[in-house]
Amino acid sequence: MQQLPAAYIGQMKRLLGEAGFFAYQNALEQPYTRALRINLLRCPDGAPPCAIEGMGEAVPWAKGAYFIEGDARPGLSPLHEGGLFYMQEPSALSAVSVLDPQPGERVLDLCAAPDGKSTQIAALMGGEGLLVCNEPVASRAQVLSRNIERMGVRNAIVTSEMPDRLATRFPSFFDRILVDAPCSGEGMFRRQPEAMDEWSENAPRGCAQRQLEILEQAVAMLKPGGVMVYSTCTFNDTENEGVLARFLDEHAELEAVPFALPGLPAAPKGYVHLYPHEIRGEGHFVSLMKKRDGAPDTYMSFDEAPVQRRGKGAKPGKTAAPENELPDVLAQGVRFDRVMQSGDSLWAWPESIEPARLAGIKVLRTGLLLSHMQGRRAEPDHALAMALRSGEAARTAELSREQALTYQAGEALALGDLPPGYTLLCHEGVPLGWGKQAGGIMKNHYPKGIRRR
Repeated sequence: MQQLPAAYIGQMKRLLGEAGFFAYQNALEQPYTRALRINLLRCPDGAPPCAIEGMGEAVPWAKGAYFIEGDARPGLSPLHEGGLFYMQEPSALSAVSVLDPQPGERVLDLCAAPDGKSTQIAALMGGEGLLVCNEPVASRAQVLSRNIERMGVRNAIVTSEMPDRLATRFPSFFDRILVDAPCSGEGMFRRQPEAMDEWSENAPRGCAQRQLEILEQAVAMLKPGGVMVYSTCTFNDTENEGVLARFLDEHAELEAVPFALPGLPAAPKGYVHLYPHEIRGEGHFVSLMKKRDGAPDTYMSFDEAPVQRRGKGAKPGKTAAPENELPDVLAQGVRFDRVMQSGDSLWAWPESIEPARLAGIKVLRTGLLLSHMQGRRAEPDHALAMALRSGEAARTAELSREQALTYQAGEALALGDLPPGYTLLCHEGVPLGWGKQAGGIMKNHYPKGIRRR
């Protein structure tokens, strides 16, 4: 590992003491720890339907998470692209565990890219309620949206806006908010040594000012009685307890909330530092705040009205010609509520939100994309395939590992005498996408943009 910056060494010795610093420095010389998180939307008990390469003991502070042992590469499995699991740094799992989102709530992930925490929140919500995932950088928001789709999330809206613009549309709206803020990234030094080259002695002060500005917008969107987690992947006290103390001093309506997670140090003051020499992970800072029940409530309702906005999401009130009708791909009795058509697409809109609330906001995804028009023909969308659970598809076919990899590479398959029409192709019971049986061949409908070579 490359040499730590001298100013950073001084900072860490001040924070940890001489003995603590040398333990930390020794940890940086060891291989970094990896984990994977089973998608609870597919496996509610957190147990996968089959063996996953390298999956070791459970991560105690996150439901459905497991350490990855040795040099295993589970990401090469077709089940990874099928959304059975998500590769995630172990200590980063702690923030959502502290947030503790519940089914039926309104939850905001304000700084959501690259999406690990958003999909973790979605899994704990179980498809019930509303999850808004926001990432201001457009390219990162696109990646976020694709992974929301891959993990089969039905109830998420993906936006790409600055926090102040969101705050005008969602005053006192959310039950829980996660602010996993942009930071100086000191917890990335072992896993991404190049992060050291971007660090400077002045970086924490600049980051702290931006973090306070983000938190200022976040608290305006939190309901009275709601909770907010502020987290970073850095170690300095300027960005961590320094930001927290300044913010709480300026907001009497907020209070720090003590917490504890299994396998991690307790947080009697409402925050905890996680270091790589003390836990199996790269390091994180996590804090928990609550907005007092008596705080002013600025909630505003919005009329249901046609909305003009940019982005890929549904625009209620707009009708395509010809009308898009979902092909016969769902099992009897399976249906979606609040189905809306936008252009040539059909969407299942999430509950707990009026469409007009998104007026003027850049939206990439509004719930679940059910189908789209291909010429004059409606086709089921890949997002629908990824969101279906066991028994919800009218027709399924099980693929071997080799067939699954062939399918994800975009090739047609010969699967024998199957009924004609759209079929949900699965591996180990996990949906991978659509195929269409015709003339004895299963034609490939796996999206070209995500095919694996």
